[in-house]
Amino acid sequence: MELTGDSGIKAQEKEGLAFDVTHRLVLSIAVPMTLGFVTTPLLGVTDTAVVGRTGDAAALAGLAIGAVLFDLLFGSLNFLRASTTALVAQAFGRRDEHEQQAVFWRSFVLALAFGIIVVLASPLLLTAGLKLMGPEGRVAEATATYFSIRILAGPFSLLNFTLLGFILGRGRGGTGLFLQALLNGTNIILSIYLGLILDWGISGVAWGTAVGEGLAAVVGLAIVMRSFDKSKSPRLAEIFARHQLVALIAINRDLLVRTFVLLGAFTLLTRIGTGFGPEVLAANAVLMNFFMVASFYLDGMANAAEQITGRAIGAGHRPAFERAVKLTAIWSFGLATVTAIVFLAAGHSAIAVLTTAENVRALAGEFLPWAALTSVTGALAFQMDGVFIGSTWSREMRNMMLAAFAGYLLALAVLVPALGNHGLWLALNVFLALRGLFLLALLPRKLDQTFAAAQ
Repeated sequence: MELTGDSGIKAQEKEGLAFDVTHRLVLSIAVPMTLGFVTTPLLGVTDTAVVGRTGDAAALAGLAIGAVLFDLLFGSLNFLRASTTALVAQAFGRRDEHEQQAVFWRSFVLALAFGIIVVLASPLLLTAGLKLMGPEGRVAEATATYFSIRILAGPFSLLNFTLLGFILGRGRGGTGLFLQALLNGTNIILSIYLGLILDWGISGVAWGTAVGEGLAAVVGLAIVMRSFDKSKSPRLAEIFARHQLVALIAINRDLLVRTFVLLGAFTLLTRIGTGFGPEVLAANAVLMNFFMVASFYLDGMANAAEQITGRAIGAGHRPAFERAVKLTAIWSFGLATVTAIVFLAAGHSAIAVLTTAENVRALAGEFLPWAALTSVTGALAFQMDGVFIGSTWSREMRNMMLAAFAGYLLALAVLVPALGNHGLWLALNVFLALRGLFLLALLPRKLDQTFAAAQ
């Protein structure tokens, strides 16, 4: 659904809203966010190391299950960040400070509401999560301890989505990096201090995460509030305008469906891999780290595409939009190709670091080419996601994700029985490629529709 209509685009362009899209502009957003994303796995490694040093295997297993539950829960709510980035970027392109603030406060209220609901529903969510993952005994107790503490920061976690979305919408990648580093850095330091030095164990790790989320939210809110022009503050009636809220919810609904489908695709990958035995499952888990590494900068480029295309639509400036698509494509595919080559050349050494089991190493080496290929087949998917999010073409994005998922299911049905785990990895690459190609096929028509008044 688009909030920016075609009418008035030509007039806006005449008002001097046009801007140049350069490699420097793209990298000023993509590089800081890539560095910010890199701090997230460092946090996971630290938490694992802290709990692992306690020598309590049940606590370590409980931490792993709890982390998966939070990834599922908050990963599905990440649409709050994406929709905020897109709508703020469009208002930024129009130089409409008033609407930028209004978008922020609408998203803020929505994030706060979701956060309160998550906390109130936490007993039910924990019960459902334990049934889903199936831990027992002390492992279940450790999971419950971690979940019950960390969930208290739920509202702060979702507010951080809105804050980051607003900051990215204005193209302030450096500030986004600062907040990500503050959040994860605080988390790492407190997890070590509370978990190891004070010997709180898994409770200390959970409290470290909760405090990190809270501190980042407070500091981020202070930064955002200081950037506001008080003379352009929206009234409550404008913030809660029915048509604007309905439009925001519609975008978030479409992005939520897309996210659930994406999570389902990767869950299905793991579920099918389980049928090939524990060693193949372990090898697949090792190889997914390669895709995760590629996703750091692919996400960074997607963030750049979101901001610049959204800004271009707000400014009514088609050349900037087309230039943004071109430059983010060049960087995405260039980096993806280099990464694939590096994975193929050094992947066996990386696998040896990630696991000491010889059978798992051998299997991971056998399937390594498919994992290396994901960076290339995923490049267009990530980039087009950014373009369509920034343009608020959420309905088309949702529909193409469903179409790509249907193609994925067909690929699994044909390739897995014929090729086993090779077929499973090939089907994943097909899914990634279809996501990007389907969106790319729609791009010319959507572009003509959106900028029709400017032609």
